[in-house]
Amino acid sequence: MATDESFLKERVDTLFGTKFQSRDGQVVPSSTDVTIKDGAVKLDAAFLYSDLAGSALLSKACPWTTTAKIIRAFLDCSTRLILKNGGIVRSFDGDRVMGVFLGDRKNSNSTICGREIHWAVRKIIHPRAEKQFASIRNNGVEIRNCSGIDVGEVHAVRSGVRANNDLIWIGQAASFSAKLSDVRDTGFHTYISSRVYSQLASDAKITSENNNMWTKSSLEFAGKNETVYKSNLWKRP
Repeated sequence: MATDESFLKERVDTLFGTKFQSRDGQVVPSSTDVTIKDGAVKLDAAFLYSDLAGSALLSKACPWTTTAKIIRAFLDCSTRLILKNGGIVRSFDGDRVMGVFLGDRKNSNSTICGREIHWAVRKIIHPRAEKQFASIRNNGVEIRNCSGIDVGEVHAVRSGVRANNDLIWIGQAASFSAKLSDVRDTGFHTYISSRVYSQLASDAKITSENNNMWTKSSLEFAGKNETVYKSNLWKRP
């Protein structure tokens, strides 16, 4: 495969000159559904990113095998809960997973999923890891996560070269949800944008005691102050 300077310049010029053939999507595409040359699929979707907090501490305090087992457990549980709530998994990035939700309840389903992932981390993964692994017990490691969710119009395009490519997601919903999953605010583990919050069904917004599950907050993103909502209430699947 050519990689000299002149060839790379030619490739960049070709890519910069691409005229995308965009189409509206009714389902979440896989990479093979989008042509690598000029394909693009437009979706109105809710994006959930869930990130395992403190992976660096895990790697420092624990044998690599323990860290690998914990990350695998987190990604396994998160993936199953995304699928259970009607989402589609389209990306893994280290210890982070991305789910895409479509349909009339995409906002509510994605937030319920985030709260169920929180429950799985706190009620299943952490206590079992503490019981199983001395390196967790002896170093006071707390296994935690954060899920970020936003909704809006995005375009899926395909990037890379033949046999080495994947979808990339262009739009604020994808980038802001990823940003929210990086928030580390003690006690709060699910963050949603105001756009998601404004479209929540009552079962994803109000507790059985008629209290709001969400606390209003703010976060700077792309030079703008964004209103966000955070919750410390997990949900048993």
